[in-house]
Amino acid sequence: MFATMRNLPVGRDAMELLIPWFLLLVFGSIMVASAAVALNGNYLSKHLIFLVLALALFLATALVPISIWSRFYLLGWVVAVIIAVLVLIPGIGREVNGASRWLPIAGFTIQASEVAKFGLVLYLAGYIQRYSDSVVESPLQFLIPLMMTTFVAGLLIVEPDLGSAVVIMAAVCSLFFLAGTKLRYVFLLLLVASLLLALLIWMEPYRMRRLNSFTDPWAMPFDSGYQLVQALIAFGRGELFGLGLGEGIQKLYYLPEAHNDFIFAVIAEELGGLGAIVLVVVFSFLVLKIFSVARRCVDGGHLFAGYACYFVGLIFAFQLLINLGVNTGVLPTKGLTLPFISYGGSSLMVSCALFGLVFRSSLLEGKARV
Repeated sequence: MFATMRNLPVGRDAMELLIPWFLLLVFGSIMVASAAVALNGNYLSKHLIFLVLALALFLATALVPISIWSRFYLLGWVVAVIIAVLVLIPGIGREVNGASRWLPIAGFTIQASEVAKFGLVLYLAGYIQRYSDSVVESPLQFLIPLMMTTFVAGLLIVEPDLGSAVVIMAAVCSLFFLAGTKLRYVFLLLLVASLLLALLIWMEPYRMRRLNSFTDPWAMPFDSGYQLVQALIAFGRGELFGLGLGEGIQKLYYLPEAHNDFIFAVIAEELGGLGAIVLVVVFSFLVLKIFSVARRCVDGGHLFAGYACYFVGLIFAFQLLINLGVNTGVLPTKGLTLPFISYGGSSLMVSCALFGLVFRSSLLEGKARV
């Protein structure tokens, strides 16, 4: 991979992207090995296979010129819709615990919401590039991509995958604000989205149970509050310096999804609050670097690359905030991975593909064609 990348003009800014990304990948592999140690299925080997595939996708994405991605931006929305529909068709989509979120392909299962994120990045960046002036002035030009994105989010909610839909829509609202859409339209959109979210939670009993257990998890420590209670115990046991890598107890069948949605709690237990803070700092640095690349691309007239990077940075930032909020009890329990850290092939591969798009965009500064 690195031999192939020698053909790319990698400078200091690109290296400042690669270093924290590489550190997160290595740290994620170590923590998956620790968090899944008591589980059957050899999760570390699977994770390493996913990591190799993710690096290949990163390289493939980074080697494609931005002009090519921009040219086929509408295809991104089409792919997002197709895969979101396919997982809902009985016999095609794979159902796990009552949710049809996965599509079996060649022995692997692909999560529809992850692929949809990549497709929507291309679509929204391409749309804003072509209609940047009218998006600012005309509500209609703002509503067109909003409705098309909402359609994809609605399909994800049907699966159901409310968490991914919330992340996508939050990133979309933020992206159009950054693109210059008038603030009153953004506020109106946030109000409507909040009301719809409240309605979706109220309509589903299991979501209401999660919300109730969030307000007082200790009232239902062996029912809907179980995961949060076990996660909070992990934080309490870890204190400031942790029990030591591999010494955590909560992952031993106490904390469900310890290698996936609640891996941050395992990190806090084994490496302490200090280790958790270091992880958040490194991840935040990566997100800020992505935003920096986005700003420079927009200022340099590379609108597709700039807004694609903004959207990727927003996706990573919102997933980080929600995952941390769920693990610490600040937000209701919701199944969302921590990008580059949690176990999960779809999340890891798509996150690396998205990062490949950002890396390619970082090479645009000062270049006429990359």
